[in-house]
Amino acid sequence: MPIYEYCCPSCNQKFELRRSFSQADEAARCPTCDVVAKKLLSSFAAFSKGAAGESTSIGSSSCSSCAASSCDSCGLG
Repeated sequence: MPIYEYCCPSCNQKFELRRSFSQADEAARCPTCDVVAKKLLSSFAAFSKGAAGESTSIGSSSCSSCAASSCDSCGLG
């Protein structure tokens, strides 16, 4: 099941929910104040190993945790 991220427009609480694809468009209520939250656009990083064992990024030039253009600079590569 995918994990969806939400943010409450009332109290700014951010939270995640595991939902089936059929539930993806259903309203999600904030666990703190019970207001309908907005679904956030999630980012992710994907990596592939080359024939020589080197890591390469797929689909994104940086991950969500830093602004580096390569994970070699932050130790994830």
